[in-house]
Amino acid sequence: MAEGTSVDALPVRIIRSARRKKTVSARIVNNTIEVRVPQMLSVTEVDEHVSNLVARLERTRRTSELDLEHRAARLANKFDLPLPESIEWSSRQNSRWGSCTPTAGTIRLSDRMVGFPDWVIDYVLVHELAHLVESNHSPKFHSLVDQYPFAERAEGFLSAVSLGHAGALGQH
Repeated sequence: MAEGTSVDALPVRIIRSARRKKTVSARIVNNTIEVRVPQMLSVTEVDEHVSNLVARLERTRRTSELDLEHRAARLANKFDLPLPESIEWSSRQNSRWGSCTPTAGTIRLSDRMVGFPDWVIDYVLVHELAHLVESNHSPKFHSLVDQYPFAERAEGFLSAVSLGHAGALGQH
């Protein structure tokens, strides 16, 4: 998929089951998200489960469409930064946009950024790639990150989202 291309949301089908007592599950079947719920759940409970599970599946589906390795290679080459040993999306990062383990050369990006503009995701990638050179936030680190032309703009965007001023961006 080309960068900047959006993925349409899939239709959702709710399947109530008298046999199902406690668990709720969701999966994609024939381009439809099927959510299986116990028969006894209230409409409010079903809505809450469906909302959470659909959001998680949609984020997973969208992250698989974005080629992080290609983006990281392009940015590393452009800004003379090293390539990571591995780079992947993470659904467990709820308080950070990205993380880097310089000793292992690994980078993780929060899947909460799915749906953010490309220049914001690229900024976070440059930030994490710079940690492969400088593990701290020293002046040298900042000089590496500041090579990215939209660094200040992206920081403002991420700050606004973190403070809740940007609505539901990335919360598809």
